[in-house]
Amino acid sequence: MLENKIRTQEEIGAYLRELKEWIAGEEDKEAEEMSAFFARRLAHYEDVHLGNWGELYEHIADFFDEGLETLLDIGCGTGLELEAVYRRFPEARVTGIDLSGDMLARAREKFVGKGFQGIEADYFVYPFPAETFDAALSFETLHHFPYEKKGKIYEKLFQTLKKGRYYIECDYVACCQEEEDLCRERLARARAKSALPEDVFLHIDTPLTLEHQTELMERAGFRVRVLYQNGGTVVFRADKADAQAGKGGAA
Repeated sequence: MLENKIRTQEEIGAYLRELKEWIAGEEDKEAEEMSAFFARRLAHYEDVHLGNWGELYEHIADFFDEGLETLLDIGCGTGLELEAVYRRFPEARVTGIDLSGDMLARAREKFVGKGFQGIEADYFVYPFPAETFDAALSFETLHHFPYEKKGKIYEKLFQTLKKGRYYIECDYVACCQEEEDLCRERLARARAKSALPEDVFLHIDTPLTLEHQTELMERAGFRVRVLYQNGGTVVFRADKADAQAGKGGAA
């Protein structure tokens, strides 16, 4: 069973000091384009992610209702989160979208014989079919994008879910407004120095506070609740609200 752990004010203060030191050390480094960043780190990607979120990868499927048949996973990478999904829902039909063709190739290898479709695309641009999925999922992907982009993806997720269904998000959330501002300002500086086109995603984390993340999902039409929190990692459930929504899911 996953246990919540909320940071104390002292822990937040120490974390912010470390963050500022880390950002200062990154200032002279050239920001990398998003898909290229992950392609260069493919050999170690799974070890790093399992080292950071291994317990959550193991338990992410526990947050889903019984009877899952169709799932949209945005930013699916190599499908680490889908291993638990397929253990619990072996017959599920999953559509995974990711910018990295190399990562999708690994996911396809893992899930041969499963109902997995991998789509190499920008999920902000790719057209999601209306009212198609029982659930949607994102696992540690949206913190790479700024406020305005997150708002757009929540709107798309809302329209692609069937009525009364839900979206599960596990992501890195800013501890406070100061962290959100520090990361947003870092992205602005990196963008100003970068020779890459404006429409290319840079691999710079821009987490929002829990309040702002919730606000964006609610603005898209979702009813939102927090299922789990451990430091800067939060699992949200966002229901496409109707009379039947929100009756299941583990906490």
